[in-house]
Amino acid sequence: MPATAAAANAPEESRQAWVVVWACFVALGVIFGVSYSFAAFFESLSAQFGASRADVALVFGLCGLVYFTGGAAAGLAADRFGPRIVCGAGMLCIAAGLAVSSVATSMLAIYLAYGVGIGVGIALVYTPSIACVQPWFTRRRGLAAGIASAGIGAGTVLVPLGATALIAALQWRGAMQVLAVGVVLLGGGATLLLARAPSASGAGGRAVAGHTLRQAMATPQFRWFYLMTVLAGPVMFVPFAHVSAAARDLGVDDARAVGLVGLIGIGSLTGRFAIGALADRIGRPLTLVMAMASMGLCFLVWWGARGWGAMAVFALWMGLSYGGIVSLMPAMCMDLFGARAVSAIIGTLYTGAAAGNLLGPWVAGAVFDRMGSYTPVIWGCLALAALATAAAWRLKGDPPPAPPLPAPVART
Repeated sequence: MPATAAAANAPEESRQAWVVVWACFVALGVIFGVSYSFAAFFESLSAQFGASRADVALVFGLCGLVYFTGGAAAGLAADRFGPRIVCGAGMLCIAAGLAVSSVATSMLAIYLAYGVGIGVGIALVYTPSIACVQPWFTRRRGLAAGIASAGIGAGTVLVPLGATALIAALQWRGAMQVLAVGVVLLGGGATLLLARAPSASGAGGRAVAGHTLRQAMATPQFRWFYLMTVLAGPVMFVPFAHVSAAARDLGVDDARAVGLVGLIGIGSLTGRFAIGALADRIGRPLTLVMAMASMGLCFLVWWGARGWGAMAVFALWMGLSYGGIVSLMPAMCMDLFGARAVSAIIGTLYTGAAAGNLLGPWVAGAVFDRMGSYTPVIWGCLALAALATAAAWRLKGDPPPAPPLPAPVART
C-alpha cells in the first residue's frame, strides 16, 4: 500500500529508532533478569530465614505488585520528563534494592528492599522504556516491539543462570552485590540511549494524535483489555516463582530446576518473534487470543509432569505463549489509542497484573504448604486463562474512534 511504502521512509523507521529499540532490549533484560533471578535465591532465602514457600514467594509477588501498580505513575512521569531521566532513576533503585537485600538480617528487610525497592525500580524502567519504542515506528511496529520486549526473555535466560553460578561461588549475599554493580553499569548505560520520538514529543507546538488516558479508559476496548490483564496475571507469574520448586519436588537437581526459568526465557524469546510474525499475517487481536489460549493449555503439561523432561516442555511452551502476549500488548495499545499518552495508558493497563503478581505466587505457595500439591494451582490457572482468552476475544473488531487533535498550545 502507498501508506506502507511511505512509512518505510518516515522518521519512525530511522537509525535512531533502532538504537532506542536495542537500548530498551538491554534495559528490559537487566530489570527482568534481576526480577526472575528470584528463583535462584528462593532456597537460600528460605534456609537463611527459616521461611515457608508462601513467605518467600511473597517477596516476588510484592515486587510485582509494586512495579505493576507503579507503572501508571511512571508512565505519566515519562510523558512529562522523558524516559531517560525516569528509567535512569529506576536503575539506581534496583541497584540499591539489591545492595540493601545483600545485608538483610530478616525477611522483613527482604520484603522492603527486594520487594518494594526493586519493585519501584522496575516500575520506573519497564513502562517508560517499552512505551518509548512504539511512537518511533509505524510499518514495523510489531517487529520493533518484539525485539525490544525480547530483552525480557534474554534477561530471563541469562541472569538467573548467572545468579546461580554467583551463589555457588560467593553465596547469595555476594551474588546480590555483583548483580547491583551490573545493574548500574549495563542498565544505566542503556537508559542513556532512550529518547522520546518526535511524534510523541509535541516539539514546536505540534499536536500529538491519540487518546488521553481518561479518553482511553472510557472505551470498551480498554475495559476488556484491562480485564484480560487482571485474569492473566496469576497465570503468568505463578510459574516464575514456583516452577523450580515444583521440579525439585520431582527429584530434579538444583541447577536444572533453576534452569527451567531460563527455558521460560528461551521460549519467550522465540514467542516474541514467531508470534510477532504471525500477528503481521492475521492481525494482533486474533494472535493475542491464540497466545492467551495457548498459555492456559500448557498447564496441562505441568499437571502430567513426572520429571525434568515434561517440566522443560511446560517451561518452553509457557515462555512461547507468555512472550507473545507481552510483546503484543504495547503495540496493541499504540494501535488502539495512539501516541498522545501511550506511556500512561500502558502503565495503567499493567496495573491490572498487580494483584495477580502479588496474590498468584503467594496463594500458590499457601496451597502447596497446606495440601502438599500444585494440582489445585494448575487447574486454577487453566480456568483463569480460559476467562482471559474470552476477554481478549472481545478486543477483536474496529479500534475506538480517534478523538480530535489537541490544540497545539496544550503541548508547550
